[in-house]
Amino acid sequence: MEPNSTSGLPMRAMKDIPEPKPGAKQIVGLVKSGGRVSGYRLSNGQTVDKRQGVEMARQGEISGVGIATRKGSEYLKSLPDGTEDNNLTNLPSVSG
Repeated sequence: MEPNSTSGLPMRAMKDIPEPKPGAKQIVGLVKSGGRVSGYRLSNGQTVDKRQGVEMARQGEISGVGIATRKGSEYLKSLPDGTEDNNLTNLPSVSG
């Protein structure tokens, strides 16, 4: 088994892995609508919709995430780091 083989597949599923800028925010909560993620709560308390979050990540303003695509729609996905606590799916749901 090659080193980091467990993180290889999730990383290949990413469309883009932007380089975060110094001081980039982290996602601390998910805004959901009808059970689906519609936005993100950031570490500075700001809430952004999914499209804004993708664009902010693309600009290096959000760390720890990559951009993936499903059915033509872009969304953010946690970068594998060996820690489950900070995976987006494990974050609390918050109100927008």
